[in-house]
Amino acid sequence: MTAPTLQTDRLILRPHGVEDFDEVAALWADPQVVKYIGGAPNSAEQSWARLLRYIGHWQALGFGYWAVCDRESGEFLGEVGFANYRREISPPLPEVPEAGWVLATKAHGRGLASEAVGCIHHWADQVQHWPQTVAIFAPEHAASQQVAAKQGYQTSGEAAYFDEKILVMSRQRSASV
Repeated sequence: MTAPTLQTDRLILRPHGVEDFDEVAALWADPQVVKYIGGAPNSAEQSWARLLRYIGHWQALGFGYWAVCDRESGEFLGEVGFANYRREISPPLPEVPEAGWVLATKAHGRGLASEAVGCIHHWADQVQHWPQTVAIFAPEHAASQQVAAKQGYQTSGEAAYFDEKILVMSRQRSASV
């Protein structure tokens, strides 16, 4: 299975391909982008593994990440989706999909994350019918926590990941869907 293409007013969410490598590598090498996501820019090797993991999620699990592109220009702006990373978090996350998103610095502050995250949650509610999803954040990453809250995520606890404190938020699927 490959990712379906989704659209919003300003964005196209499409499947990743190996041709996205340069954009993925540039995104994850930007210190501003990774400030709250591990803190250190990723190497090209790490970005290649990430890209293959995105593609593989769709093949193995029927869900994964999308490349986020500007609807008018087609410009690559970031990534958004769901995953099962089997993270070694203490206490462990529930066995439900983990939502995540990352946008290039040039896309920050324009409401694009909320638009993209809303789109994938609408898709999940209509297609996947998951009763719950989770998301994790650095406690100081207020902007992403606000994006999550707009989709109904609520703080459900704290945990440790690579010896760092993280905030865990969870979202229950709406009964009205």
